[in-house]
Amino acid sequence: MTLYLKYRSQILADLDSQEAREALQRIVSSGKIPHAILFSGPKGIGKTSAARILAKIVNCSAKRDPALQDGGLPCNKCEQCISITKGNNLDVIEIDAASHRGIDDVRSLKEGVKLATFGGKKKVYIIDEAHMLTLEASNALLKTLEEPPEHVMFILATTNPEKLIATIKSRTRIVEFGKANPEEIIRQLTRIVKGEKIRVEEGVLDLIARRADGSFRDAAKLFEELSLTSKVLTKRSVEEYLLSLKFFNSF
Repeated sequence: MTLYLKYRSQILADLDSQEAREALQRIVSSGKIPHAILFSGPKGIGKTSAARILAKIVNCSAKRDPALQDGGLPCNKCEQCISITKGNNLDVIEIDAASHRGIDDVRSLKEGVKLATFGGKKKVYIIDEAHMLTLEASNALLKTLEEPPEHVMFILATTNPEKLIATIKSRTRIVEFGKANPEEIIRQLTRIVKGEKIRVEEGVLDLIARRADGSFRDAAKLFEELSLTSKVLTKRSVEEYLLSLKFFNSF
């Protein structure tokens, strides 16, 4: 398992994108989670991780503590939470719209929406790269978004919100995921450093964060490449590695 997946956020407080984290905490704390949410932002910024966390929150079987900002959920211990984390929960359906973008795919989704849950409180459809849906498929999905069954929730994710039809965007609660700043990436990398017990010199994480160009996934991938050769990362060794990448990428 890659470090990015191994250390992906499991609760809202762990989301490294501050703006998105705070927006989702406000939504959950209100007790009124909308039936359709749109996550908008670049790749590798945590949209899918956030979608899974929301899916756990609405299906978690633990009692909610309204005194906590995020309601104390998800518990990550109950059967629902564990199966969603593992990716085998039958009530959480992840769809890649880049490869399932046609009208027939949406028709299948609409048929599935009618069915009762397999044990969770909500059937959650996570549609990644939603802007890739054809116009015909988008219009078909729109009808379901307008009048969804009570037990269904949609989380759409896109890197190109401008390509989504306006009526879909108007039916969703939009949460923006901006490019990560160096401080947010360092927050993520610090969690990985502690978990992997790797020693790093001062300034190393800053170098990696700036190279990642706003992507948590790219930062974790770069850190993993560096940590394969040494459990001690010096600033000099990282600088040399980054220079070598620049050299090979120039060809």
